[in-house]
Amino acid sequence: MKALLDTHAFLWWLDGDPSLSQRAFDYIARDQSEVLVSAASAWEIATKHRLGKLPRAGDVAVDVAGCIDAQGFAPLPVTVAHGQRSGALPGFHRDPFDRMLIAQAILEDCVLISNESLFDRYGVARLW
Repeated sequence: MKALLDTHAFLWWLDGDPSLSQRAFDYIARDQSEVLVSAASAWEIATKHRLGKLPRAGDVAVDVAGCIDAQGFAPLPVTVAHGQRSGALPGFHRDPFDRMLIAQAILEDCVLISNESLFDRYGVARLW
């Protein structure tokens, strides 16, 4: 099973933050797990760090690709199909970063590792 990390889950994993659920931690830590990090998360981290909303994420913001690689995760590019699906999703959730992650998880057949219960309204598989 492939898993796509929500941006907060990726940052909490990197920080060793106890906000990451034990179930999510256990899945990510397994050697056989295929863990993906979206280009949308790189965009979100860089944007929110620049705006001062993620002040502690400076090191990650300047080298998201390096952080992904160092963890043995795989980057997930954003495609035209992802963008189209994201834009067509119903309006339950307005955050463009989250909408992209939902669309990617659906199209790439991934479980989405996130604490966002609102994602369930989109029928996406979610692990938390």
